[in-house]
Amino acid sequence: MRVTYRRELKLKAQFEALGIECFVPMRYELVDTDEGPRRQLVPAIHNLIFVRSTQEELTFLKMHRQEFEPLRYMMRPSEEGNVILRVPDREMENFLRVASIQDDSVMFLDYNDFISKVGRRVRVNEGHFAGVEGVIKRIRKNKHVVVQIEGVAAVAITFVPASYLTLIE
Repeated sequence: MRVTYRRELKLKAQFEALGIECFVPMRYELVDTDEGPRRQLVPAIHNLIFVRSTQEELTFLKMHRQEFEPLRYMMRPSEEGNVILRVPDREMENFLRVASIQDDSVMFLDYNDFISKVGRRVRVNEGHFAGVEGVIKRIRKNKHVVVQIEGVAAVAITFVPASYLTLIE
């Protein structure tokens, strides 16, 4: 879901207080403070929160609880018109496995920067990311395994030895 005015962390806390599973991708960034630059954990993709819930429950919260008013459904065009974007469980599991790592082994990508690049589907068989499926894409002259949620977000594993990968047909 989209969240207006960078309130994703505030809404994440509200969802967690209700026991609703949610995820905001985070990364470390140098932030200027009064005491000088500091490394701080910040949302990797502003105004985005992933929520596991039903449309009915989310609509109820948006309509009856003021703190959830900033939530907006993300829409995807279809033959029947625009429909609410839903992420399949397997796609979300892959994304979570990679995006939940908060170090230099992953990098968040602007989805539009690489969408046109073709790549081969692979599965990581060994190492920290074993079981993750993604696409090999060339980013800044290097090959990376990219895990994406179509039309929403993408994260790349910065290094995976070729021997750890298996092509998926």
